Amino acid sequence: MSYEELNGSTLAYVGDAYWSLIVRKYLIDKGFTKAKDLQTKSVAFVSAKAQASFIPLFIEELSEEEKDIFRRGRNFKSSSIPKNTDVQTYRISTGFEAIIGYLYLKENWEKLAMIWDKIKTYMEGH
Repeated sequence: MSYEELNGSTLAYVGDAYWSLIVRKYLIDKGFTKAKDLQTKSVAFVSAKAQASFIPLFIEELSEEEKDIFRRGRNFKSSSIPKNTDVQTYRISTGFEAIIGYLYLKENWEKLAMIWDKIKTYMEGH
């Protein structure tokens, strides 16, 4: 099976894992070493609300194929929605995770670095 054929949920599953790891590395590199601090700080990067807010930072720089992957993740009908977010935000964040997962599986390190740099710059300015 090619990565293009994976459903949005599977791509989001991979994207969630990769995204969590790079955020954790970033926070450790910034000097945060206590688990409680790492968890608290990571929410700004990994919550559904945060991920949904990141999309406008880079969506125009995605190829049409990558935008399709984002839409596939966003449109995936999940049977569960976290209690602390609305359906629309959750779906957009699932699209975010799907594109991150897809780029990771395709080993598109350049595009992942571009996205990470834009988000990191945005977050450091807030």
